[in-house]
Amino acid sequence: MCFGVRDAIALALEAAVGGSLTVLGDLVHNETVLAGLRARGVRIEQDASRVKAGTVMITAHGASERRRDEARGRGLKVLEATCPLVHVAHQALAKLVREGFYPVVIGKPGHVEVRGMTEDLSEHSVVGDDGDVPSLPARARYGIISQTTQPIEKVRGLVQRIRARFPDAEVRFIDTICQPTKQRQVAAIELAQKCSIVVVIGGAHSNNTHELVQTCSRFCSRVRHVQGAHDLRDDWFVDDDIVGFTAGTSTPDSVIDGVEQFLTQIEKGKHEKHLV
Repeated sequence: MCFGVRDAIALALEAAVGGSLTVLGDLVHNETVLAGLRARGVRIEQDASRVKAGTVMITAHGASERRRDEARGRGLKVLEATCPLVHVAHQALAKLVREGFYPVVIGKPGHVEVRGMTEDLSEHSVVGDDGDVPSLPARARYGIISQTTQPIEKVRGLVQRIRARFPDAEVRFIDTICQPTKQRQVAAIELAQKCSIVVVIGGAHSNNTHELVQTCSRFCSRVRHVQGAHDLRDDWFVDDDIVGFTAGTSTPDSVIDGVEQFLTQIEKGKHEKHLV
């Protein structure tokens, strides 16, 4: 679990002890974590209009100033849990806009982090894949950042396609992908190249987990995405498998440990079978 997620969870648990706390949106995209927060009295709501009083928390994914102002306008106290690296991305985009660049965010359209980056802008474009590049409006200058959990090679490729699409335009790219994401992507590639099956652990709605699945699938033909050990199946594995596993940045250590224990039992069973 990355430091931004861990700090956000700790802040939520601390605030819940002292009074009423409602998290605006999913604090992290991991059901195990969210269930634990609810068990400790933390409410989760998608819309501030459904919160009548108390403190609301901005998630680790960040939010626009418009969303914060809406909450304050309802008399709510706003507690900030935005990951510092997401703050850096917001600041980079704001700097590009101040300098006269048309803002482009490479990321998943509609994702909470991307919405937080773009909701305060009068104009912008979100590029999720190659198919979005032709629809970009013609501008003299493009300022590009990325959602913090995108694979760096994918982002660089899209930046190059934008440059090729508008060869006479000035294109400035600021790399805002967080270091934990980069490290996981590099490690995932190395892992997938060595294994016959890879298990990726993470929430069903976690973008960085989905990106890990896609990355591993480029180098390994058998990749399974699970939210926890309860999703694993014995018949996924054969005797001569080399099994690897990795996890998204919002996956708790306890969930990873559970998957590791399951895989260890499978390996132990293989050895016992061969002894017989």
